[in-house]
Amino acid sequence: MTHDYEAYLAAQPLHYTRTTSPMGNVRIQDNTPFDNPVTNAGAALGRIIFYDVRLSANNTVSCASCHAQEHGFTDPKAFSVGFEGGLTGRHSMSLSNAAYYRNGKFFWDERAGSLEEQVLMPIQDAVEMGMNLFDLEVKLGLTSFYPSLFDQAFGDEAITSDRISLALAQFIRSMVSYQSKYDQAIVSGTLNEPAFASVFTEQEQLGHRLFSGFPGGERSSVGCVACHQTASHAMDQAHVNGIDANTQEADQGAGGGFFKSPSLRNIEVGAPYMHDGRFATLEEVVEFYNSGIQRHPNLSPDLTTSGRVGGRPIQLGLSEEEKAALVAFLKTLTDDTLLTSPLFSDPYTLMTTEE
Repeated sequence: MTHDYEAYLAAQPLHYTRTTSPMGNVRIQDNTPFDNPVTNAGAALGRIIFYDVRLSANNTVSCASCHAQEHGFTDPKAFSVGFEGGLTGRHSMSLSNAAYYRNGKFFWDERAGSLEEQVLMPIQDAVEMGMNLFDLEVKLGLTSFYPSLFDQAFGDEAITSDRISLALAQFIRSMVSYQSKYDQAIVSGTLNEPAFASVFTEQEQLGHRLFSGFPGGERSSVGCVACHQTASHAMDQAHVNGIDANTQEADQGAGGGFFKSPSLRNIEVGAPYMHDGRFATLEEVVEFYNSGIQRHPNLSPDLTTSGRVGGRPIQLGLSEEEKAALVAFLKTLTDDTLLTSPLFSDPYTLMTTEE
């Protein structure tokens, strides 16, 4: 079966891509390099590699082991299990809308300078997959199908770690989420709140107003969209969110307590939350931002009362109704098409054991 990843990406709605989009267009966030655009052959190869347990030293773990489609390409466990049973140091980040992060860095601590760099790091990690890249090239070359797939994607049958990186990055960047209930509401209402009623419940509309900082709610200044930008709900940059007051005694992330965060798309199915999976539910996440932000020298100005770095943390004081509305809105970002599409599913269910 052939899949058209190029058509899937080209079908992104105008509220995603147009320059005049009121939420900001995703093109300013797109980290796709000029020399590695998504192609059908490249992404198809990347999908085969993504689900292949050959990437691990003992043929037990694939990328999909820690990034499950039905969970928005994250792991329902707080820490993922590696090829020999060891646990990762952080929660596996969701890959939904990974293409949309302006500086192009990856991992919670942004230690990978690009997606192409990032995809090879878990393969070689002593806990995650424990694989040598040269041995991986040899292993894939011994299969009956990889040489022809590399030929289709790159013009000849040479299997190299660089090409493995390019193909995996193409597949992951194709995981764009744009067919949620939220997207249906935007198409229906084009940010005209009354028109949302044809798609959103009253509770979801209130949640949207709180999230977006639109007028009309009892508290219209929550404005989560200040950090979770555009219709892709992707982060603008790494932030200190006040989850720990003293990051010198905790995980410092990229340094100084700064952490990248994934897109909020499919967050409903992406529990647990935060870099260490400390929150089990969306209700806990909302309550943290409502009343639990701790003071930190580098606290994001968007989370302070003064709008200055390191200022006093905001205390939103949301009512139970408002907190429930925010959770309800976040659930409208669930994209069942992405979570079930054959474009992104396990190809080995259709292949023989010998292959």
